[in-house]
Amino acid sequence: MEPIVRTRDLRKVFRRPQRRPGVAGALRALFSPAFAETVAVSDVSMEIAAGELIGYLGPNGAGKSTTIKMLTGILVPTSGVVEVAGLIPWRRRTENARNIGVVFGQRSQLYWDLPLRESFELLRAIYDIPRARYRVNLDEFIDILEMGEFLDTPVRQLSLGQRMRGDFAAALLHDPRVVYLDEPTIGLDVVAKEAIREFILRINQQRGTTVLLTTHDLADVERLCRRIVIIDRGRLLYDGTIEDLKDAYGRTRRLVVEFAEPQDHVVVEGATLEHTDRCTARFAFDRGAISADRLITALVARYAVRDVAIEEPDLEGIIRRIYLEGISPSEVLRP
Repeated sequence: MEPIVRTRDLRKVFRRPQRRPGVAGALRALFSPAFAETVAVSDVSMEIAAGELIGYLGPNGAGKSTTIKMLTGILVPTSGVVEVAGLIPWRRRTENARNIGVVFGQRSQLYWDLPLRESFELLRAIYDIPRARYRVNLDEFIDILEMGEFLDTPVRQLSLGQRMRGDFAAALLHDPRVVYLDEPTIGLDVVAKEAIREFILRINQQRGTTVLLTTHDLADVERLCRRIVIIDRGRLLYDGTIEDLKDAYGRTRRLVVEFAEPQDHVVVEGATLEHTDRCTARFAFDRGAISADRLITALVARYAVRDVAIEEPDLEGIIRRIYLEGISPSEVLRP
């Protein structure tokens, strides 16, 4: 089956004029202009199947938003191939717009001075959504996102959480096949975040909507995504599952043991003692070299154990390490 989103060797370079001070510098810029180039996205190739929910991650300035702008048709690539639902976005912007929905956490597509309900009505007219389908979608979104109390409130008077719920509904009213979410939960409280996460999962699982999510909140990623794509400085570093990432770069697990009585010196073969405090000890071990079951069995055979807990590798720590150290081209994992 053909991927619904495909990029190959996608590249975007921004050029800005360089000017020197003074009249001489202005004349030189006029007759012999010089430019500085910034590579925002460099040779990014990926394929997204219909119905996937993917986390697109990277530090600030990595090229995430630039990629999304090329996928939406806002920006024209410098080189490479980009296709969304069989269309080249920047060549067929109108048709592409009917296939996609976009939510930017820092920007709204709602009309600032209009009540939320009227913003939705305008979008219905813009996308020429059949009224019956519009009514079904809007009723479902009002129910899921609990928007009934503020439908008639002007957008400028909505709280951030209320406005974000409205933006999600607005992005999906026309039944897009692909939705791009750029920092959709930024600044939201825990209640609003959970409501948004549940909504994303629901539209992905029940409607089969393809979702590309960019975020710095890795709780969103672990809650929603099975596959992640990591870029840094415009280059693709990783493309694969969270589990494969943990297996490759988070091999160290930790075993926390609570003993029935204080222990002065605890030793177990295959693990390194990191910390001990009277009745509690923390061990680090390589998940590929020894299993947690073997360690627990060895400890129980030698000591009176009250409780044990296993701490899995921290995704945030793994990704921080990747940002700092990078990944060689031979190490890039693909789905």
